[in-house]
Amino acid sequence: MSTATLRPPRFALDWSNIWTRHLAALGFAIAALLLLFAGDVADMASIWWTVSTYTHCLFIIPIAAWLISQRIEEMAHVRPRVWLPGLCATAVAAILWMLGEAAGIALFRHAALVLMMQSAVAVILGRQVLNALLFPVFYLVFLVPFGEELVPLLQTITAKMCMILLALTGVPASIDGVFITTPAGLFEVAEACSGVKFLVAMAAYATLAANVCFKSWKRRAVFLIFGLIMPVLANGVRAFGTIWISEKSGIEFAASFDHVIYGWFFFGFVMILIMAASWKFFDRKLSDPWLTGSVAEPVAAPARHPLKGAAYVIALAVLAMAWQAGMASLGRIPVSHLVTMPDVKGWTRAEPQSTFPWVPRFDGADHRLTGQFVNASGQRVDMVIAMYGWQEEGREMVGFGQGSFDPESEWSWTRATASPDGGKADVIFAPGAEREVAAFYVMDGEATGSATRVKLETLRSKLTGADQAGIAILVSAQAWPNQPTRPAIDAFLRDLGPVDQLAGRLLAQARGQ
Repeated sequence: MSTATLRPPRFALDWSNIWTRHLAALGFAIAALLLLFAGDVADMASIWWTVSTYTHCLFIIPIAAWLISQRIEEMAHVRPRVWLPGLCATAVAAILWMLGEAAGIALFRHAALVLMMQSAVAVILGRQVLNALLFPVFYLVFLVPFGEELVPLLQTITAKMCMILLALTGVPASIDGVFITTPAGLFEVAEACSGVKFLVAMAAYATLAANVCFKSWKRRAVFLIFGLIMPVLANGVRAFGTIWISEKSGIEFAASFDHVIYGWFFFGFVMILIMAASWKFFDRKLSDPWLTGSVAEPVAAPARHPLKGAAYVIALAVLAMAWQAGMASLGRIPVSHLVTMPDVKGWTRAEPQSTFPWVPRFDGADHRLTGQFVNASGQRVDMVIAMYGWQEEGREMVGFGQGSFDPESEWSWTRATASPDGGKADVIFAPGAEREVAAFYVMDGEATGSATRVKLETLRSKLTGADQAGIAILVSAQAWPNQPTRPAIDAFLRDLGPVDQLAGRLLAQARGQ
């Protein structure tokens, strides 16, 4: 076959051209995947468009297209051919999607969808083409909105960096979790100050620059590490600068200064700094070829019609969706009967008293009970119960934004405290109010404070058809002068009895048993 026949078609459709047939099959497979997982596609697109942390995702496909266009001339002798071993990646993606759907982890579903499309390239176009287009195909991973999981860690790092720099500059300060107090006032290293937005965008940019500007894998690795560390350090300096300027010029000026610097100049300045520091180490010239080494297969694979490869990819995706849907439906048992707040010996119901409203967030719960209790010693606690007959997207017992406080409210996480048996405890803060919250999550008769265990148990139940019911029980006390929070919580939990047994009684009540 001549070189002209093998060259990828550019304008006119020529069905005698092997590239045309394979690209058409690839397009069909991609379109089918986008339709099958339309919900996840819409979710990802909405995140790209509305969440500023992931706006850069809108540029990933155009960048990948440009990277592919740079390689076309060098691919004249590359022959597309169905490569069935690529279905292993499709199977992994299908399993990952089932896990994400069952556990309610959007990150897994989004990553699985992108991996399915990448595997479709491998299966339908073959190993030769995949080798030639390896980086552009890999670069599509940055379509996945990831990074929010790093927010607590980045908040902690930023807060500790601020304390170090404040000490070095002689500014007196104290820290409580992510809250820093100085003579100028109280500062919170909030989620927006964690620097995750900058770090995620820099990860995509640094990966692209490492491929475009370097040939040496060692230099690429060093550049990537440098490109990921610098934004974290720079964000700590930026947060410190805001506090330091507050000491010198007032909080209002510092807030406006921080917004302008971070929003308009900071990101660009750090990018320029990273590139300037790395410039003399670039070892790839503009005239250097994009493809290095041979992309030819050592042994020719059997010729198969590209539509067969597309059909295999689609079949695996459909099988994963069908299995997960079938198993999940088996564990959905209604919890439609009336549920009432339990009586606790030694405690009576009381009118709510608090300096700032506390409303935990449990979207989509089938039942939600709230009440405040007081005992003869004057100890006062709040209890919140949220019950789910089953969990799915939009109604999850644990997840981002769910739990002891609503991140869209003025409550913020401060620090973790000693965990009670079968639960976890945290201190949260709002203007003029501080609370300690003990949280228990009960599934399959066992109480835990671990969100990971809840996700794994939800995953198991959805994949095996087991009972999916879950109950969250929160016991909280507000900090009052001379009234510590933990003794009140511990006293109430002792009188309440085992949390898992209470959850069992409530579940039986909800099911009319």
